[in-house]
Amino acid sequence: MAAFALIPLGYLVVYATSLGGQEVWDLLVRPRMGELLWNTSRLVFGGCLLSLILGVSCAWVVERTDVPGRNLWHVLAAAPLAIPAFVNSSGWASLTPDAEGYIGALLIVTLSYFPLVYLPTAAMLRGLDPAMEEVARSLGLGPGGTFVRVVLPQLRPAMIGGALLVGLHMLSEFGALQMLRFPTFTTAIYDQYKSSFNSAGANVIAGVLVLCCLLLLMADLRLRSDPRLARVGSGAKRHASPVHLGGLRVPVLLLLVGLSAASLGVPIYSLIHWLVVGSSTAFPLGEILSAAGTSIGLGLLAALVTVVLSVPVAWLSVRFRTRTSTTIERSAYVANALPGIVVALALVTVSINYFPGIYQTYVLLIAAYAIMFLPRALVSVRSAAEQPPPVLEDVAHGLGLSRLATARRVTLPLLAPGIGAGGALVFLAVTTELTATLLLSPIGTSTLATEFWVNSSSVAYGAAAPYALLMVLISLPATYLLSQRPSSKVMT
Repeated sequence: MAAFALIPLGYLVVYATSLGGQEVWDLLVRPRMGELLWNTSRLVFGGCLLSLILGVSCAWVVERTDVPGRNLWHVLAAAPLAIPAFVNSSGWASLTPDAEGYIGALLIVTLSYFPLVYLPTAAMLRGLDPAMEEVARSLGLGPGGTFVRVVLPQLRPAMIGGALLVGLHMLSEFGALQMLRFPTFTTAIYDQYKSSFNSAGANVIAGVLVLCCLLLLMADLRLRSDPRLARVGSGAKRHASPVHLGGLRVPVLLLLVGLSAASLGVPIYSLIHWLVVGSSTAFPLGEILSAAGTSIGLGLLAALVTVVLSVPVAWLSVRFRTRTSTTIERSAYVANALPGIVVALALVTVSINYFPGIYQTYVLLIAAYAIMFLPRALVSVRSAAEQPPPVLEDVAHGLGLSRLATARRVTLPLLAPGIGAGGALVFLAVTTELTATLLLSPIGTSTLATEFWVNSSSVAYGAAAPYALLMVLISLPATYLLSQRPSSKVMT
């Protein structure tokens, strides 16, 4: 699994070695590289920080306060995942030129990805035993001190895992940043490949992206403690008493409304606006349905393959915490920091040289999806694997079950929520993926994302709008699945 996920990295290493050290150094010390590094670094840092602030704040408000309409706000906080980042950016850019530049890119891309922090944080808040907080308050800690010293440490795995996903997406984001005219390593790689298919400059930039990814992973390991969160049962069957907002209720509601309007209202309004007033608006029903069917089929197949690949990696990293298992798990994250165009070119090179039979087939395309989106499944499955204690599997063995039977009857049912969430996240990513699909899909294949990109790139916003709206509609069931609150069940 690790070797499979590291194919793009191997491609970059082999290519850089063939260039020679002096040529690589000359490409690295160009002034343009400094500008790209600065833009990419501040976008990743700002995006992770802002996503943590929005995600954790929304999770606490929805799960721990008496804000009216908690179920509605929970769904609305998860809903931005149904709108691709490049559709969100297109909506803002088509309505106002002020969306371009660093501030616009930071805010708009964060609005697309903060649910990756919100969802796991809300899930962990929901499952925390309120007794620990009650004990802390009985010992003299106020609400703020209890939150900082008791609640936040328990939320650390979810917060750091979500922030890691946000950072990796910021590193590899292309479509949204291209529309907002904010240059980063990823947009520079695309520009380089437009001028030369196998550009030395593009491959060197991609190598720098890998180093940025490794820095993120090192920060993740540094910040992530080694908590043992597993427990038998769900404790007392009660939820924490909601915090009464009092006079803050109206300001909090206004903030939630503003967040939903910015992350959902603007892109949806933009699509409807261009459908109504766009001179290029058209509804080629056959083409739209064909693209939708292809997107759904690819999303379901890729979700299945990716989740199957993620389960053994997640289980190993939780049950056997060694340097080897950690290295294997972290290897899966590297390719996620690379733009789809780099992953696609790596797979093209490998397939042509070693497996020519799969070139220009769906097999190669699904392989690219699995490599790119494995972290989405891995984070979800790993979080689920943290909860059930290993003693449950030991008891099953002691009662005579084989390892295969134990996996089927004990382990997999306990991992089911994480598997479902991971599959939904991968499905959302695949149905909106752009660059790898453009390069690797068999000739004549079209998806909703590629059709939207072709039309919006030519400023045919009216023609692009139906594809974007259908992308949103297709993504809604997966987003709804992610927003569901599973009922707690006590192991007996």
